[in-house]
Amino acid sequence: MSTPNRLALGRGLAALLQHDLTDSAPNATPADSLQRIPVDRIRPNPHQPRQRFDAAQLAELASSIKEHGVIMPIVVRRDNDGWVLVAGERRLRASKLAGIAEIPAVVRGSDLAVDAQLVLALLENLQRADLDPIEAAEGYQRLVQEFGLRQEDVAKKIGKDRATVANALRLLRLPPEGRDAVIAGTITAGHARALLALGDTPERFLQALKIIIERQLNVRATESLVRQMLAPPEEKPRPDKGLDRLGKELTRAVGTKVRITTRRDGGGRIVLDYGSAGELEGLVTRLRGA
Repeated sequence: MSTPNRLALGRGLAALLQHDLTDSAPNATPADSLQRIPVDRIRPNPHQPRQRFDAAQLAELASSIKEHGVIMPIVVRRDNDGWVLVAGERRLRASKLAGIAEIPAVVRGSDLAVDAQLVLALLENLQRADLDPIEAAEGYQRLVQEFGLRQEDVAKKIGKDRATVANALRLLRLPPEGRDAVIAGTITAGHARALLALGDTPERFLQALKIIIERQLNVRATESLVRQMLAPPEEKPRPDKGLDRLGKELTRAVGTKVRITTRRDGGGRIVLDYGSAGELEGLVTRLRGA
């Protein structure tokens, strides 16, 4: 196989195809063998992490394929009398839209491990930023739950650090409205992680989500909003009956409403209300004569 075909796989996919993601078998198909196979004999990948495909983007890719062909081959594995897609679903769908009968493919043997299929599909989409944050998180979760991998293992397989995987998985704790907002691109994963602190209080979560969207808050402003919403309400000072009595006595003495407030240090204020300049002059006269 010539060097150009090997390079066409892309650095990340080629590495996955050549290393320790498969169960070794003496009769396995070489990882970099290319074939052209009929598109109507390729079944969808049951482990595809991507669930949503943009129709306009597929049409645009189909137009490009009509003009230039499929530049990067898809990845498939043998399955009885046909093939099962491992990576490249957008290219396969767009090729069908373009009316292409055959597509270039890297063909793997039927021994390709199930977790390897999921990792390949995840990596391909992540390298092209094709997955929204929720789809990526769901893919990571499948690797953890279905294949018993630790977050460290997932991070190693997809070439990310553990914190990236952990932060992605946190998004799956979002209420449905939060997930929908991330999927739609209305808020970012950063906004969503800040909102997780409100996840146990649906009313406040929805209130904050509405404010973020209406005011177009950035992530830092969102974090500040969440802190304010989580802060305990300030305690209102209890009315002091003694101060109320003194206030009423002063009100009778000076002929205008008097309010008395206190501070924690023992000090306070006396506020006298007046309604006009004449009332103020009369109040001053009475205070001087007191």
